[in-house]
Amino acid sequence: MIGHTGSAGVIRTYLTANGLFTLAASLIWAVNTLFLLSAGLDIFTVMVVNAAYTVGQLVFEVPTGVVADTIGRKASFLLGIGALAIATVLYVLAAQLGLGLSAFVAASVLLGFGFTCQTGAIDAWLVDALAHTGYDRPLDGVFASGQAVFGIATLLGTIGGGILGQIDLALPYYARSVVLLLAFAFVAVAMRDVGFEPRPLVWSRFGEETRTILRAGARYGWRNRTVRALFLAAAVQGSFFIFGFYSWQRYFLDLLGRELVWVNGLVTAGFAIAGIVGNSLVKPVMGAEQRRRSAGTVLAFTAFGQAVLVVAIGAVGLLVPTEGSGTAPFLFAVGLYLVFGAVAGVQGPIRQAFLNRQIPSAQRATVLSLDALFGDGGASVGQLGLGWLSRAASIPLAWTVSGLLLLAAPPLYRTAAVAEREADADTAG
Repeated sequence: MIGHTGSAGVIRTYLTANGLFTLAASLIWAVNTLFLLSAGLDIFTVMVVNAAYTVGQLVFEVPTGVVADTIGRKASFLLGIGALAIATVLYVLAAQLGLGLSAFVAASVLLGFGFTCQTGAIDAWLVDALAHTGYDRPLDGVFASGQAVFGIATLLGTIGGGILGQIDLALPYYARSVVLLLAFAFVAVAMRDVGFEPRPLVWSRFGEETRTILRAGARYGWRNRTVRALFLAAAVQGSFFIFGFYSWQRYFLDLLGRELVWVNGLVTAGFAIAGIVGNSLVKPVMGAEQRRRSAGTVLAFTAFGQAVLVVAIGAVGLLVPTEGSGTAPFLFAVGLYLVFGAVAGVQGPIRQAFLNRQIPSAQRATVLSLDALFGDGGASVGQLGLGWLSRAASIPLAWTVSGLLLLAAPPLYRTAAVAEREADADTAG
């Protein structure tokens, strides 16, 4: 049991659970947009379906945070894995039975619920379990390892999904359900809530529990200047990330001028590798423990770099004819996208560790869920607005506009850095 294996055992369990979950999830990532388009949707209604997923996350983030902060992080994670497996099968049935947009939307909301059960719970479990074992080193190294596992699992999942999708676009979805069942079995056996005291959740008091945890989340989240700035930055960056990930699948193939599903698998795998490279740069970017750089300042620089790269990727399609442009524009756009992935790989672990430093254990899962909620809100608005712009004008124009909007994130990270320094000074005083 992990409670007797120390910090190394906790980290191994965290990495394995995250790896299996990510492998399952990533099997459809390279083909999802193509699958929906093949089912008769257009680029805007694809984004409507994806927005239903993020709206589902938005609705369920706090209630599932209540579950994680009461009956336990493990229970929340298991609930999420099970819901995701069921929703994935329903998603395919909606296409194969011709059930229409509303069925896709319903399946996507259930997918959103499944992911919210995982959001925050697994990270909160890790942080509390490590604290229980006496682990006292910086967490960004552990999160960087988690991001590296995420990248490797994504690499395997997207290549496998691309190959399966070339045969039949439905196959990656069935494969995802099988791997999710394996993840469920592992988590059920290997994880145990330690460093956290579960308490019963009485459903008749669910509303009261929700209000109590929301008040705690507001106190340790929104009312904390550092965390509030991180929340707002999550909303800004969230407005692009899901739209960008699912729209490039059509955009890049249009640039290439050939309908090669497996190419999308390779691009997604390349993005995962770029993320791993970024993860490996976290320690040198942050500096030695004696002279560590400000996390907020590093986050501001990476956010600015991401905004510039997104504008540049959109400009490729605006400057050349999108349909059948050829290999050179395709490779250039993909190259910029991979650099974007590396920058995101640097930003992710640093942001995770920065946010977790601001949160007490008892409210950790809730505040992490609130952070995800802001990202979901931005994603919901972004997918609808940018999806409409993609249909009304073009996907490249939507990317360019996205990049300009992302320029609002760097000042927010700078605000977070200043707020943390002032809070530290007040504490020291």
